[in-house]
Amino acid sequence: MKKLNSLILEQKEDAKHGESFFPIQKYITCLSPQYPVLTTHWHEEAEFTLILKGQGTYHIELTEYGLEPEDLIFVPPLALHAASVPKDSQFLSETYVFHMNFLGGNSTDICSTRYLQPLAQHEMILPSVIKPEHPAYLSLRKIFGQISNLYDGGIPGYELALKALLLQLVFLLLQFKETAPSSDASNAIHSEKLKTVLDYMELHYMDAIAVSDLAKMCYFSEYHFMRFFKKHMNMTCMEFLNNLRLEKAVELLKDGNASILEVSLSVGFHNLSYFHRAFKKKYRMTPGEFLKNADYE
Repeated sequence: MKKLNSLILEQKEDAKHGESFFPIQKYITCLSPQYPVLTTHWHEEAEFTLILKGQGTYHIELTEYGLEPEDLIFVPPLALHAASVPKDSQFLSETYVFHMNFLGGNSTDICSTRYLQPLAQHEMILPSVIKPEHPAYLSLRKIFGQISNLYDGGIPGYELALKALLLQLVFLLLQFKETAPSSDASNAIHSEKLKTVLDYMELHYMDAIAVSDLAKMCYFSEYHFMRFFKKHMNMTCMEFLNNLRLEKAVELLKDGNASILEVSLSVGFHNLSYFHRAFKKKYRMTPGEFLKNADYE
């Protein structure tokens, strides 16, 4: 049986989804008062998601969508996306993250050159949110159920069936291909600016990062940059940076090869007391308690 993952801690663009010869991975994501936000991220893979429980908000390429149970979501490759829930709410979703190469996106046949590569390069726009009233909903919902039933394997040739189902998913969405509105040009520019900043923070989270440096990357004043970042990320850039550092700290603590002080310093927290407070606020336990819990797992 394949490992079941959560998107909460594997949200950076360099996360591995599946295996090189079978690049598809299942994720169960639960947002709650303790973890109310899946921060903005992107990766080379596409996503196909079913909302199982609760109401929430998805941001896909800077467009906001309200979601309810049974809604379906398609996120194309390299698209910025995030999710959040209202205060004191819970939100549960099932997601399949897959690389276009699994479908033949790296080949030179007509399917790749006419459909898969343009989709991966954002040269065509497919529906992002498919609600029950959408004409293709019943067919897409059936496909999702079949993917879910087949994913754990056990049936000879299940990989072929999953590939066929994902190709059928793309085929159905292609019937509702959209023309990009003029406003998308501005969104695309803003999206690239955010990607530049997030990529820099991912590479340099352990260093001292000044807001002024991030603003320069976007050719914004500090004031404009802070407003821009909070509008599209639902948190300040320093809140995002601390959140990223804490996630990296969890990864190091799980490895068990460093002390709490070493972990704190290596992820950019140079005040151990502050690291303890920030960690407990996010994870509802101290780093020491986290280590004890990990030992019992």
